[in-house]
Parts: sequence; C-alpha cells; structure tokens
Amino acid sequence: MVGHGAWVYEDLTALENLRFWAVMGGQAAGAATLRAALEAVELGGSDAQRARTFSAGMKRRLALARVLLGRARLLLLDEPFTGLDRAGRKWLAEFLLDFKSRGGAFVVATHSFDAGLGVGDRVAILSGGRIVLDRPAAELGREDLHRLYDDLALGPGAAP
Repeated sequence: MVGHGAWVYEDLTALENLRFWAVMGGQAAGAATLRAALEAVELGGSDAQRARTFSAGMKRRLALARVLLGRARLLLLDEPFTGLDRAGRKWLAEFLLDFKSRGGAFVVATHSFDAGLGVGDRVAILSGGRIVLDRPAAELGREDLHRLYDDLALGPGAAP
C-alpha cells in the first residue's frame, strides 16, 4: 500500500526509512538490497540524507522504493503520481506495467487521468460512494474521460 501521504519518518535517512519498513514487513534489510531500491527510484545518491530535506517528489519516490522491497502481488496506490516530476511519473508507469506483466495487479486511485489511463486496464469513476462508470481503459481517450468525469462525478456543466 502506498497512501496519499508518503509515510516517511522525517528524522531518518532514506536508508534508515527503508530499513525500518523492510524489518517491519519481514523483508530483507541488507544495505545492498536497500540501496538497490533507492537506485531504482533514482534516489541513489540520497541514502544518507534525512527525509526532512527531501522535496515532496523525493518523499514519494522513497515511499515507492518500499514497494520494491516486498513480494506483493497486489498494490493499492492512492495518488501515486502526486509530487513526481516527469521522469518520476514515467518510471512509475513503467514499473506498474512491468509489475502487471509479471502477474501482479494494482488498484490506483488518482485524479491524474493521463497517467492512470496509461497503466490501467479498467477505469472506474466514483461519485457519492458509488461506481458510476466502469469501462475498459482502451475504450476511453483523455477527452472522453474528462467529459465523463465532469458529467458523472460532478454533474453536467460542473467544473472540477
């Protein structure tokens, strides 16, 4: 699970944060494994920096590095693209597509329509606690999704 918040400990270094989460999850916590996860999310030179010095995007990358340590087959991601720069968004999309190709599944809650359309198999729109749209992503273009979201979730003519 990667929530909307980064869930990093500000006073710990990037490496210490990963070690904490790895140990809590019963995962390998060797320095080489942790550094490889940091490298994979492009935080390789930041392993000794305190998380409080990180930008929002760097904290998001650190949170995503935790995912690399696990053996999960299902990922629950809440706004995973938030705070990421273009390179980070690209990395995350590629990671999710690779994860899916290896038999994994994920659920992404996002307002980043473009990013979500690029990785998901289905699109669902929630409104008032109910699913008001559930379609294969291949059936929807960016403009279609924006229009449907505006009409279904916000009501006809409403601004997001």
